[in-house]
Amino acid sequence: MQLGVIGLGRMGQIVVDRCLNAGHDVVAFDLSAEATATAATAGATPAESVEDVCDRLDGSEAGKRLWLMVPAGDPVDATLADLEPHLDADDVVVDGGNSRFHGSVRRAEATDAAYLDCGTSGGPASAEAGFSLMIGGPEWAYEELTPVFDAIATGPDGHDRMGPSGAGHYVKMVHNGVEYALMQAYGEGFELLAEGRYDLDLESVARTWNNGAVIRSWLLELCAEAFREEGSDLGDVADHVAGGSTGTWTVEEALEQEVPVPLIYGALAERFDSRNEGRFSRRLANRLRYGFGRHEVARDSDGE
Repeated sequence: MQLGVIGLGRMGQIVVDRCLNAGHDVVAFDLSAEATATAATAGATPAESVEDVCDRLDGSEAGKRLWLMVPAGDPVDATLADLEPHLDADDVVVDGGNSRFHGSVRRAEATDAAYLDCGTSGGPASAEAGFSLMIGGPEWAYEELTPVFDAIATGPDGHDRMGPSGAGHYVKMVHNGVEYALMQAYGEGFELLAEGRYDLDLESVARTWNNGAVIRSWLLELCAEAFREEGSDLGDVADHVAGGSTGTWTVEEALEQEVPVPLIYGALAERFDSRNEGRFSRRLANRLRYGFGRHEVARDSDGE
C-alpha cells in the first residue's frame, strides 16, 4: 500500500520505518528538511510540502491514504486545512497523535475524507515491538488501512476499531488516565520501600516482582531500568512530573459522566503538585516517562 506520512518526529519516523519494513511505499514530509531527509534515507519518497505529498499519492485508484503524526491541537487543524483542497470521499486520513476526542469528532464531520482517530500507545521505546493502536471512525476505512495498522502495531492483535469517530482517542484518553494511576501506585510503593526499615536494592525488588508476581508489567520493567541506571535513590532525578493534559481530560469526562475515578484524580493532583515540593514517588514517575516515551528527565541540576 502507498501511504503518505506527515509529521516525522520520533513517532512519525517509527511509523515510516515500520511501514517500509513491511513492504509498503511511503511518501514522507515534515516541516523539518532534516527529518524528511532522514525518512528518505530509510527508503521513503521525500516530499516538499503537504501538496506535494498529495500529488505523489494521486496515482492510487483507491484514493489517498494519509497518516498524520503532528502535535495535537492547532497543528492538526493547520495540516488538515492544507490537505482539504486535495481530499475527497475516497481518501482516508489517520490522526495518530494525542488529540482530544471532541476535536476528532469535529474534524471527522468537517473533512471530506474518511477520518480515523488513532490513539497510539507504546512510545518510542516500542519502535521495535510495535504499538498498540485504538482506532475510531468508519469501518470501511479501518478495514482498508488494516495492512498498515498490522505493520505499525504489534500485529493484528495490537489494533482494533473501537467504534465511531472519536472512540479511538476516547479510549486512548482513558488509557492515559489509567497510566497515571499505575505510575502513582508504583511510585508510592517504592517510596515506602526507599524510606522504610530495610536498606533495599530497589532494582532487585522490581526485577523479582516482575518475574511471576501479580503486579508484573512493562512499567515495572521500566522501574527496574530506572533504578539500575540512576541508583536506588534515583540520583539527581527531580520531583517534577511533566504532562497532564490527557489525565485532565479523563477526569473532566469522568465528572461529566458522573463516574468516580479517585485513583486517577489523585495521580493527576500529585503530578500537578510535583511542581511545588519533593517526593520520591513523583521522582520515579518523572523517570518512568523517559522509559516509555523518551520524554526529557527533569533533574535537580536543571533548576527545578
